[in-house]
Amino acid sequence: MTKITLALPLIAAAAIASPAMAQDREDHFNGFYVGASVGKANASNNKDANPVQFDTNRDGEFTDTVTTTTGTNVFTPGFCPGVATGTAPGSCDGDDDDLEYAARMGYDMRMGNFVVGGLLEASKPQLRDAATAYSTAPAGYNLSRELDYAVSARARLGFTPGGGALFYATGGPSYAKIKHDFTTTNTANTFTPTNDGEMTWGWQAGGGAEIMVAGNLSLGLEYLYNRYDDDKYYVAAGAGTAPTNPLATNGGTYLRQDPKFQFHSVRATLGLQF
Repeated sequence: MTKITLALPLIAAAAIASPAMAQDREDHFNGFYVGASVGKANASNNKDANPVQFDTNRDGEFTDTVTTTTGTNVFTPGFCPGVATGTAPGSCDGDDDDLEYAARMGYDMRMGNFVVGGLLEASKPQLRDAATAYSTAPAGYNLSRELDYAVSARARLGFTPGGGALFYATGGPSYAKIKHDFTTTNTANTFTPTNDGEMTWGWQAGGGAEIMVAGNLSLGLEYLYNRYDDDKYYVAAGAGTAPTNPLATNGGTYLRQDPKFQFHSVRATLGLQF
């Protein structure tokens, strides 16, 4: 429904402007432009089997299993890709997906029916990606993150069959600030978040279509896959009042969310060519 809803303004504009688009102009998609977009960001693809990872000896490798002195896995109750509402895997809310806003500027160069160019973009997705681990205590450990903002540089390669229409592929690096949050029902151990709010690198790839609707004004529809390496933030668990707790042995345990922060964006775009 989201894609259909976003496509309706584009379809309507194309129908209204079709007589004007029938006459292609050589300056279409050729030169400097500015634009903006609004759409939906969806993080529901973060559904790994173990979305919370552990480093029990603090060596920087998050591949460990938290076990008791008898070798039992402390987190046998399991995980959920969402926010804990209780102390069992069944008590879990999903991720929050919401609107995404962006502004861009770029330059295209047209060579016959082909277009090559690049753009710079600042975006602000409003989404939350969360993961929860459940221990046998019982207790829940929730880590969540939000992308505060991102600055991206993408190349664009397109084809215009004429009539003021452009179909393109796009991709490139992105630099983002990610905010984190941690909550737990475990009141015995201590928990210290580390490295929050740092910038991290990622990349985007996707494609879209644009149509010229009035003079140098264009409307479009764009899809992007976004992925960031969120491996700097972790939570250090300490002894607190439970020095024999498995989380506190060997100097304490580090907890982190799966470092692959990935989401989809579907946007309606507006552009002004100069």
